[in-house]
Amino acid sequence: MIRSFARLALPVASGLFVLCAVVQVFLAGLGVFDDPRSFITHREFGYVFGWLTLVILVLALVGRAPRRIVGLSVLLLVLFTFQSIFVALRADMPGIAALHPLNGFAILAVGVVMTREAWAVRRVAAADPAESRAASVAARDAR
Repeated sequence: MIRSFARLALPVASGLFVLCAVVQVFLAGLGVFDDPRSFITHREFGYVFGWLTLVILVLALVGRAPRRIVGLSVLLLVLFTFQSIFVALRADMPGIAALHPLNGFAILAVGVVMTREAWAVRRVAAADPAESRAASVAARDAR
């Protein structure tokens, strides 16, 4: 039952993450083009939705998602962790800190790919439960 919930919740959680990442880009744009104090909102919102990376990884593991989705979940968590590290380096290593926006777009791209993969797995499971069980067994055997 928990595994079924995790499989159903994974695409929703990853889709919510992608939505939050898009809002994050918008908030950064406000900081650049409107009021530099908007960067405070950008920073705080990043900390608010960052927990979703861990939730996504847990859902992928509990739901026994295919390796690709688990790998993308781990990558998402690592990239998100680096976001804070890049910002912390802005005074000492501005060249490294400049990777922050590029990493942000990488986070968004990985989130989109993972969300698409998770929805595809969910669609297969909903269309043919027997095929879903066979895919789960094959994925488990591949591990």
